[in-house]
Amino acid sequence: MTNDGTPESPTTNTSESGDSASGIPHAGTASTDEAVAAVKAVSSQIYDFLGVPGTASQAGPGVKACSGKDPDTYFQVYHPWNFTPESGADNDVAVENLKEKLGTGDWVIKSSYRDNSANKNLNIVADNDAKKMSVWIVGYSKRDTPSIGIEVTSGCYRVPEGQTIQHS
Repeated sequence: MTNDGTPESPTTNTSESGDSASGIPHAGTASTDEAVAAVKAVSSQIYDFLGVPGTASQAGPGVKACSGKDPDTYFQVYHPWNFTPESGADNDVAVENLKEKLGTGDWVIKSSYRDNSANKNLNIVADNDAKKMSVWIVGYSKRDTPSIGIEVTSGCYRVPEGQTIQHS
């Protein structure tokens, strides 16, 4: 989300390498299955970063075209999911764990702000340039059932010669 609460893809904040028109980095050549597996692995890492017991939603990754590129050749993978801690009090702990972990290793926090919603939800956008992935996190701590919205998005992949993009 942007500061005014309107939706914005977290990939608009990715590294400068890659497609200068969209700001989305080139993630290499991969089949759809390989790219989906890479995004699932990053989602799993984010889940581990939460550090509190809870439940993740079961929605799977999706495949979409890369803005401004040939949709038969280039694609991105996105994986939106939600985490609900066993204890609502753990929601803020999980968000703090994410902030700490996403500031280490190959992760860099690109943006951290409170949105303009009534609850002033904390939004965090972080990039992993080595994996060409971005994550957008929204902490919904003031809801009746506190949770964390998470979306992992890849850079633009090129499908290998002779293969087609499998849209989900």
